[in-house]
Amino acid sequence: MRRALALAALGPAHGPNPRVGCVLLDPGGRTVAEGYHRGAGTPHAEAAALADARSRGVDPRGTTAVVTLEPCAHHGRTGPCADALIDAGVAAVHVAVGDPNPVATGGADRLRAAGIPVTVGLLADEGEELLRTWLHAVRTGRPYVTLKLATSLDGRVAAADGTSRWITGAQARAHAHTVRAQVDAIAVGSGTALTDDPSLTARRLDGGLFEHQPLRVVLGRRPVPDDARLRGPGGELLQLPGHDLDAALRALGDREVRHLLVEGGPTLATALLAADAVDELHAYVAPVLLGAGATAVGYLGVTTIGEAARFATEEVTRLGDDMLLVARRLEPAPGRVENDSAPPVQHGRPRRHTEEEI
Repeated sequence: MRRALALAALGPAHGPNPRVGCVLLDPGGRTVAEGYHRGAGTPHAEAAALADARSRGVDPRGTTAVVTLEPCAHHGRTGPCADALIDAGVAAVHVAVGDPNPVATGGADRLRAAGIPVTVGLLADEGEELLRTWLHAVRTGRPYVTLKLATSLDGRVAAADGTSRWITGAQARAHAHTVRAQVDAIAVGSGTALTDDPSLTARRLDGGLFEHQPLRVVLGRRPVPDDARLRGPGGELLQLPGHDLDAALRALGDREVRHLLVEGGPTLATALLAADAVDELHAYVAPVLLGAGATAVGYLGVTTIGEAARFATEEVTRLGDDMLLVARRLEPAPGRVENDSAPPVQHGRPRRHTEEEI
């Protein structure tokens, strides 16, 4: 299964489909074939592994399939993987994570109905981690939201005169571009789009564009000028007007945006945090002190330390003189019961919505 997970990780992190790997074992437990999903429109991992077996002159009949996600049971761009395994005559299937997608789920039941034993949950935690953003989007109907912040040590994103280029150094900026190249969409508020005139492209060290360019999203009512860099080379531009962040996120979910990176300035960052809509933080911190200027986050309605928006640190990485802190939102305590008659509360703090122009 760990080999299947490693294969799955070779697939693209972006796109509507999950990253899936599959290994076929002979009756003696030896690997005879393997495959992984290379992106939308290409064979699924199970089909790729079966094709690999046949290309090697190996009959897959009687093999055991070890796959990171439950084989699908629906007709999409390709046929059902469960049927492909049944037709190939595999003897057993081991799965890390069950498929929560109501359109595709049911493969395990179909395999069992054909007399093929299926186990689900092998290295489930590692499978869930690999599929974290995709699973979140499928389960919630909205993208996994990563909020990027680039600040001085004292939490400033610009100096007193408004200048902000560059607080962080070249290595931190290069890393941020590799993140852009892995997400489905990148968003800013309309205020940032007008003030900073960003291109929101994913660029290599030599200035060239990565092959994958994320959808460029502007949240807010103010129109993007015709000569804006957002209308230049790069991903498609989409503007979502209005102040309803939940509606905007669900609209992106309907477009099969699984992972959304937000770089949109203090107003949008504050709105998302106040709405408890941030799943992961990427905080690039430079060893610089400004003492004045715009802060990364505005007022969240926090009046006591118990209401603070808290995240769990996942990793800390040095990038030149800068540091990158990656942290994920804390889930509600197990067993907590929400009271519909009480003010909305998530993760120990009041949930407030903003009506500011973003």
